[in-house]
Formats: sequence, structure tokens, C-alpha cells
Amino acid sequence: MNKLNLSFGCWNYDRVAPLLDGSIQPKGIALNPLTMEVEETFWRMMRHQEFDVAELSLSSYLIARDKGMPRFLAIPVFVSRMFRHSCIFVNAHAGIEQPVDLRGKRVGIPEYQLTACLWIRGILQHEYDVHPKDIQWKIGGEESPGRIEKVSLQLPDELDIQPIGPHQTLNDMLEKGEIDAFIGPRAPSSFLAGSPNVRRLFPDYVREEQAYFERTGIFPIMHVIAIKEEILARHPWVAMNLYQAFLQAKKVVYEGFRQTAALKVTLPWLTAEVERTEKIMGKDFWPYGVEANRHTLEAAVNYSYEQGMIQKPVDIEALFASSTLESYTI
Repeated sequence: MNKLNLSFGCWNYDRVAPLLDGSIQPKGIALNPLTMEVEETFWRMMRHQEFDVAELSLSSYLIARDKGMPRFLAIPVFVSRMFRHSCIFVNAHAGIEQPVDLRGKRVGIPEYQLTACLWIRGILQHEYDVHPKDIQWKIGGEESPGRIEKVSLQLPDELDIQPIGPHQTLNDMLEKGEIDAFIGPRAPSSFLAGSPNVRRLFPDYVREEQAYFERTGIFPIMHVIAIKEEILARHPWVAMNLYQAFLQAKKVVYEGFRQTAALKVTLPWLTAEVERTEKIMGKDFWPYGVEANRHTLEAAVNYSYEQGMIQKPVDIEALFASSTLESYTI
């Protein structure tokens, strides 16, 4: 029997690498990996549905499911997760010392619907009582002008959202003080270059993020793996076979972390970091599956609904292929 050929758009994470190099192969499937930056993958998948299977922004996926287009269905594989307290940058002269100081300020974001921005707005609202309506939002390219939303949004009228100028970038505006803060998944180049005008809101962000996890149990999910519904309509077995392969690939990473005779990853204190992470988050600190992530997924759905990006809440089970919600036993 010939294998089913599927194009696969994704970045080359360590937890995906065994699928990209072919050392792990999903049963009955020949993956054609197309590795690229996540922004390109998302744009091409959301705007043009170019891939059979792709890494996709969780926020974009929720919006697609809410609108009914494009027609994707996910498996509960979360190839990108990240705490986001580190991703709030402020102009050093804007008088912003704590989250409450963001009220009334001009805050730049590349796109309102970005998953990183979804989580940060939710954290600001629920942890620090700073609501989206309290902020003047400025939207545009971080490093290059002309960025637009990947999907059309119908946001609440109470929000103050304005595009920046056609030749402006949020990075330049932040450094010059033309906006007071920036929120986004990538650190602005002015900060990376050591500009004295730009700093993080939370200098000790690791402490803040650990405290957030210990308080809420949430390890924010950024991306899912989405499959075109037309593929699953013809080949429903694809969802579980891909899911099992991703689980195997993640197991390879965990096993590599625990090989202490020689460091597989280029970090001198990798073993200590793994041990510290396991103490805080448990042995399976990057879980896949619905039940292990229900609380986090419910928070993301609630934030998306509260922020007006989806029109109604959705049951978590409806977001994922039904075959991946249960497993067989012997």
C-alpha cells in the first residue's frame, strides 16, 4: 500500500526534528516537511491554505473555528509553548514601573490576534487588573512597515486600536518614545542591541513566570498542529497516526535530556535546568493531549472570547479530532 503524501509546514523544533529527518515516520504517511519561520507558515496557511498539515497559531485557529473558515481541525500537539512575561517591553522614560502603569499608555503590537498578545492581555487583565480597554493599541510591523492582520476581526467598539503610519515600525517608535510599550513574541531589535531607551517591564521575568505557573497551573500554549478537514474527511486515520508520531518525537527529546554522560544540547548546566523544571512542573513538563491541557486551553478560549476575537466560547473537545480524545487499552 502506498503511503499518503502530506505536505507539512513547521519550524524545526527539537520536539519535531525526528519527524523532519525521517527517523520517526507516522504510520501510513510520507511527510514532506517544509521548514520556515512561524510567521511565514501561519500567513501561508491562514491566507492561502497551502499545506495539508501545519503548525498554526492557537489564536488564529480559534478564530478560524469560530468563523468556520478556513476549515482546519487540530490534534492536541502543542509544538510551541512559552511563558510571556518576558515579552512586555517599555520605553525607559515612559514612567512604566509596574503593570498598572500601562493604563492609558500607547502600546504597540504587531497584530491584535497574535497568540502571544492574547495571553499577555489575559494575564494583564486577570493578574493585574489592566483591561484591554484601558490601553491605546497601536498596530503595525515590528521591524518592517506594512504588517496587517492575517484574519479580519470584529473587535469591541470600546477598544482604542489604531494602525501606525505606512512607513513606521513599532521598534523605532518604541525607542523614540512615540509609543510607551511594546508587546509581541519577538524582542524588538532596539532592546537586543542594548538601547538604553528600551527595557523589559519584568526584569526578573523568570521569577514572575514561575510564580504565575505555581499560582495558576498554566503553561501558555502558543501553537497547535492543524490538518485540513478535507484530508481528514477522506482519511480519518491520519489524525491519530500523526498524534502518535508527535508523541514519539517528544519522547526522543526527553530521553536526550536525561543522557548525562554527554550533553546533547549546547547548554553547560542543562541537567540542572531539567531537574529544576521537573521539580516545578513535573516529569512531563511539555504535555500533549486534551486532558493534561484542559485548564490551559479553557483559559485561552476564555481570553479570546473576552477580548472579542471569537463570538462564542467553544467546547475544548470540538477543537480536536475526536479520535485523539481517547486511546485504546489492552
